Amino acid sequence: MAQPIKNIVIIGGGTAGWMTAASLAKYVNQHATITLIESSDIATVGVGEATIPNIVQFNHNLGIDEVELIKATQATFKLGIQFENWTKTGGSFFHPFADYGLRIDNVDFHHYLQHANQLGGKHQLDEFSFACQLAQRGCFAQPHTHPSSPLADYAYAYHFDAGLYADFLKKFSKNLGVKHVIGTVEDVSLTADTGFIDYVTLTCGSQYHGDLFIDCSGFEGLLIEKALNTGYEDWSQWLLCDTAIAVQTTSTSEPDPFTRSIAQTAGWQWHIPLQHRTGNGYIFSRRHQSEEEAKALLLANIQGTPITTPRTIRFNPGRRKQIWNKNCIAIGLSSGFLEPLESTSISLIQTAIAKLLSFFPDMSFNPADIAEVNRLHNSELEQIRDFLIMHYTLTDKNDSPFWLDYQNIALPDGLSHKIALFKSRGHIAMYDNESFEPSSWLTFYRGYGITPKRIDPRAQAVPADVLQQRLMQMKQSIATAAQGALSHQAFISQHCLAEKE
Repeated sequence: MAQPIKNIVIIGGGTAGWMTAASLAKYVNQHATITLIESSDIATVGVGEATIPNIVQFNHNLGIDEVELIKATQATFKLGIQFENWTKTGGSFFHPFADYGLRIDNVDFHHYLQHANQLGGKHQLDEFSFACQLAQRGCFAQPHTHPSSPLADYAYAYHFDAGLYADFLKKFSKNLGVKHVIGTVEDVSLTADTGFIDYVTLTCGSQYHGDLFIDCSGFEGLLIEKALNTGYEDWSQWLLCDTAIAVQTTSTSEPDPFTRSIAQTAGWQWHIPLQHRTGNGYIFSRRHQSEEEAKALLLANIQGTPITTPRTIRFNPGRRKQIWNKNCIAIGLSSGFLEPLESTSISLIQTAIAKLLSFFPDMSFNPADIAEVNRLHNSELEQIRDFLIMHYTLTDKNDSPFWLDYQNIALPDGLSHKIALFKSRGHIAMYDNESFEPSSWLTFYRGYGITPKRIDPRAQAVPADVLQQRLMQMKQSIATAAQGALSHQAFISQHCLAEKE
């Protein structure tokens, strides 16, 4: 009979550590002791102030009340991301957490839209997305469980204070029995026969033995890399940005229900509105701009008064070669890092936790289980990587050496194939373990002005007058629903305004 895991040790707190602790406490606490060790000397990076929709289900599965969470974390709602100045001509386009229009006779909607415009129509893609129309009006409405029209089926996420979210989950986890230890790991001891982690020793001399170790130690990779020498796969040949400068400011206006991503000289700037402040930052390439120049650019392009000192975070884009090695699994920054262009940091924490729970080991640590988790994780990161690369390489923006260098990057084969298929016939290819839906890829194809040479002949077979009538009905239905929504600030004030301290 398989011997169960009895003792789990998590190294590192922050968002990754406490999300992991909360999940394990919820699902396996009755079978194992869970200890989280975090150092008071090491500041957390605090990534993930903007999220994607799976965070809503994650909290729901834990049994967390949404309104309570929003109040505790000073959260606002997020319908998607507005991309500004990402093309040669400037302007903006919106990436929503929603589809566009409806499939007709099993043919994707964008084929009909292109055909209608070829016939003289002047339809815009975002007119057929309820989330886009809400965002344009600065409004928010929670999706109905059973929407009257499939056009109103969309998702949402949050902007929240990552530190407050970690504190919230810390209380949640400790209430479920997680042991919390403050201390710094000084040494990691491996077993002589298997090379598994046996115990960690803190600077105070205390030792903590474990059957399963979770590395949430951040970029350092204290267990997965420093102790187990797992190795790292560098992706900087595709993702040029390697530094972030972050600063918080006072709010100067009502919060938008979306994140802003603003293209700059050597990267892009984020703007994340919370209830009590605004998060700002600049992700850039040190090969193309000095830290001093980047900091000056950021401070010259923020609104509000800085309330923190600008903080620099250097990173190496890529992934650990294995997320799971022996009896250690890396979650969060210890497993690798992809710039937060699409707010995937917390999502990757969630999916790593989900894989751990799906393949939760016993003391045999079956190699097939470990191999499958590594395969799934690596595939997932490759698909996100390609989605991010596409943001930079499809644009015609060429006003600095940074953007010009992206024009000459050799694309990964899978990404090159995807783009070629869309340009040829409007087909949006999807691979296993994709984090983003076809509508997300369509957003950028159309946002960058790319239209296929051919479309599905079934779309062309629809009579012009019938097609135009259907499109106008869709457009009017969406506009009418959006007009009845509350402003984002009004929704927060009525339902989940954080209490003033």
